[in-house]
Amino acid sequence: MGTVVLTMKASVIEMFLVLLVTGIHSNKEMTKKIKRLKFNVPQINCDVKAGKIINPEFIVKCPAGCQDPKYHVYGTDVYASYSSVCGAAVHSGVLDNSGGKILVRKVAGQSGYKGSYSNGVQSLSLPRWRESFIVSESKPQKGVTYPSALTYSSSKSPAAKAGETTKAYERPSVPGTTAQPVTLMQVLAVTTAEATHTTLPKPSPSTASTTSSPRPQPMGHRSREMDLWSTPTYTSSQNRPGANPGFVPKEELSTQSLEPVSLGDPNCKVDLSFLIDGSSSIGKRRFRIQKQFLADIAQALDIGPAGPLMGVVQYGDNPATHFNLRTHTNSRDLKTAIEKITQRGGLANAGRAISFVTKNFFSKANGNRGGSPNVAVVLVDGWPTDKVEEASRLARESGINIFFITIEGAVENEKQYVPEPNFVNKAVCRTNGFYSFHVQSWFGLHKTLQPLVKRVCDTERLACSKTCLNSADVGFVIDGSSSVGTGNFRTVLQFVANLSKEFEISDTDTRVGAVQYTYEQRLEFGFDKYSSKADVLNAIKRVGYWSGGTSTGAAINYALEQLFKKSKPNKRKLMILITDGRSYDDVRIPALAAHLKGVITYAVGVAWAAQEELEVIATHPARDHSFFVDDFDNLYQYVSRIIRNICTEFNSQPRN
Repeated sequence: MGTVVLTMKASVIEMFLVLLVTGIHSNKEMTKKIKRLKFNVPQINCDVKAGKIINPEFIVKCPAGCQDPKYHVYGTDVYASYSSVCGAAVHSGVLDNSGGKILVRKVAGQSGYKGSYSNGVQSLSLPRWRESFIVSESKPQKGVTYPSALTYSSSKSPAAKAGETTKAYERPSVPGTTAQPVTLMQVLAVTTAEATHTTLPKPSPSTASTTSSPRPQPMGHRSREMDLWSTPTYTSSQNRPGANPGFVPKEELSTQSLEPVSLGDPNCKVDLSFLIDGSSSIGKRRFRIQKQFLADIAQALDIGPAGPLMGVVQYGDNPATHFNLRTHTNSRDLKTAIEKITQRGGLANAGRAISFVTKNFFSKANGNRGGSPNVAVVLVDGWPTDKVEEASRLARESGINIFFITIEGAVENEKQYVPEPNFVNKAVCRTNGFYSFHVQSWFGLHKTLQPLVKRVCDTERLACSKTCLNSADVGFVIDGSSSVGTGNFRTVLQFVANLSKEFEISDTDTRVGAVQYTYEQRLEFGFDKYSSKADVLNAIKRVGYWSGGTSTGAAINYALEQLFKKSKPNKRKLMILITDGRSYDDVRIPALAAHLKGVITYAVGVAWAAQEELEVIATHPARDHSFFVDDFDNLYQYVSRIIRNICTEFNSQPRN
């Protein structure tokens, strides 16, 4: 019995020694692994923004080529977290374009960021932003543990491009404190857990604002409010947990089927585009207020095919159409669609959004009805991050009535960060206050609802619906004298047709009339004769060549009496006179009479026409209103130039 006990004791001691030796060996191996992990510097791409990375302090390796201007940087020395990390490193001089390792430390947001040119990189200015960072050489601070793998704010992180693994958020070491030693059992436990699966921990309230959104937010009164742990809402039984996805309650079904659908308010037949601010600066709460405002607008307008139609474009870095004019044709469906809109984030590039709407939104394919005024209402939180003047000018010239609603504008010490001072007056259709609203607080936005609805429905005052091509009475005065000849007369008529094609012709838009003259005058057709472009072009083809002398002065007087006397008061009066020779009568008094009656006269001379006579007939300045062509066959070359001059003159009118 004693022998057995001694044998067992020897076996236990032997086993203990084996485990001890094995443990020491394993501990050494683990220590080596930990040391190797300590120096594993994660690599990122040039386009990675600091705001995408949750870690408050980290060392990374940047690739070559980050000096490229497509990697945007905001600020100088202290950079907004919306900046490219590696681009900022090049701008600051810590790296050159060949790349390398850097130390990045997050700091508080600034009230503004000044752009500058440094080390081959042009950084940009930016309004206040909630988070910043600074870049320095990659010298680890004593007592700080730097992550070997970065934590990103979304699962689809850009780290994947660089071959880096994204991991769950771990509480980082606080700078200036001593890192706790890692024991063998802790390393084994972590290794085992990673070998099976990783569970994302529920973030604490202190970290919720960092982990809830992939985009950083501005600081101050425009910061994002957190809704991470708010109770979800469900718009229908199909979205409720546990509900049958194909089941609609009987009471809902009966309500939907019995509710009448309006055809819309016929007293407000406008085509509307709302450009809503989806930038990161606005925050979730204010974005919901904006959506509620849109829903209330949809209800107040009484949307329908016989009345107003409405679409929504959201802008951030880039604009995107949520739905166009033909997508929803009643207020009920439109309100439901508005509720489903989610915030895009990014900058507040309103100018880019206005350009997008001008080029894409108001098209026939998107439901634009042609005869209805086009209206774009732009909502801006604070101020845009790009310029709006040029984009708005092109929109106005396209017949779009631009309205601006600005909420919580820049205070005095923030105005230096506004890219374009007085941007509202540079953008709106008219600067008389009719097209702009300023709201001191988002909670007061609802007060603009009724005034806005009243204004967008007041089609008589939507001045920008009138363009150079849709708001004129154009009278052609055509020389049919013997010197022209039959063949050249047909060329003149083709020139008249080519000019007419450029206008938007209808009984409410541009109207066209024509007079032919020799010694005598003849009304070919008046402004009220034809109300479509096709009919006008056919009428021009049917004009017969008359032949005779050249009494241009008498022809101008005749056109004033027979054409322009019947012009509508709200129309621009344009006379386009074409002649091939000197007049047999005096043109000075008739030309003066035309100018005094507000008729803008363009004089086109061919072959033997007298240049000085053309300049007398033409409206001042003559260089913009008189043209000379040496041959009838070259008339076509002046179509675009004449139309351009007509539009330039129209668009140069004061906007007050």
